[in-house]
Amino acid sequence: MKQFIITTVFALLLLSCTNTVKKEDKTASTNEANNPKDHFGIVIHGGAGTILKKNMSDSLETAYEEKLAEAIKTGHAILEKGGTSLEAVTATINILEDSPLFNAGKGAVFTHDETNELDASIMDGKTLNAGAVAGVTRVKNPINLAKLVMTNSNHVMLAGKGAEVFAEDQGVKLVDPQYFYTEKRFNSLQRLKKRKQAELDTNTKTALLAEDPFIKDSKFGTVGCVALDKDGNLAAGTSTGGMTDKRWNRIGDAPIIGAGTYANNATCAVSSTGWGEYFIRAMVAHDISALMEYKGLSLQDAAELVIQKKVPDLGGDGGIVAIDNKGNIAMEFNTAGMYRAHMNANGELNIGIYKE
Repeated sequence: MKQFIITTVFALLLLSCTNTVKKEDKTASTNEANNPKDHFGIVIHGGAGTILKKNMSDSLETAYEEKLAEAIKTGHAILEKGGTSLEAVTATINILEDSPLFNAGKGAVFTHDETNELDASIMDGKTLNAGAVAGVTRVKNPINLAKLVMTNSNHVMLAGKGAEVFAEDQGVKLVDPQYFYTEKRFNSLQRLKKRKQAELDTNTKTALLAEDPFIKDSKFGTVGCVALDKDGNLAAGTSTGGMTDKRWNRIGDAPIIGAGTYANNATCAVSSTGWGEYFIRAMVAHDISALMEYKGLSLQDAAELVIQKKVPDLGGDGGIVAIDNKGNIAMEFNTAGMYRAHMNANGELNIGIYKE
């Protein structure tokens, strides 16, 4: 009898230890799965609009794909080495700003007065600090200046000449405005002016807008990046040359925190591209975050609701890229296409241009 009791007690102790080990193993597995180091990621866009396969040559398509890949790989390498999401966003956007393919930096579109006015913004999801510049004409990489506004000033947004004085104070090298000249963008302005004049002369505005996707797309063109780093911090940035043929120092959504750019570690990071007037009115980037925070929607559901329902109901169009604090992503747009790319922690690269 005594031997039976000892054996039973020993068996119970052994079972208890086994269960404890299993529970600890399960907890360890859960913690590992929730470790940000395992799900860092980065997403970019190069603008949305009437981007159709039939209008794209093979060589141009390849050029866009190669530049998107170069940009996102630059940011991903920073994240992979333990760099911050802010560093990754800035470096990635620099690649896009330096390319004439995109409406930002070197490839900025022209205003009605045949000048280039650039806007940019950036936001830190950890601190909710943000910086933005608008209407600058001599800053080679506006996203860098926006970051300096965030880190080295008490302000959020600086505009025009004042922003460029701040740039000089910060040691930012300014360029001659001629740097931003590209024949493609200048010719686009002339074409748009001619079509608008034709509208006035023939009173056929509705017909021309309907038949010419170029005119419809004159309001588009932005680059942006969102990232989640290994420390679980989110960041978002957006840079643009604005709207072709814009007048009166028009400013769109790109430098507006909450409209063109938003990041919050509690939810997600978002960068917008589209018809700025509507994205400002809808506060697109913040609205996606708010739907997640207050209504409990997933990132994809929130992005879909805003881009496929709320913005079109106002009369606008465009898209967003976003990443949440768990590494889930969204690349949502209601136009024919959006230049976009995503890389996850495993280094898997996905590039898209057209609606699929």
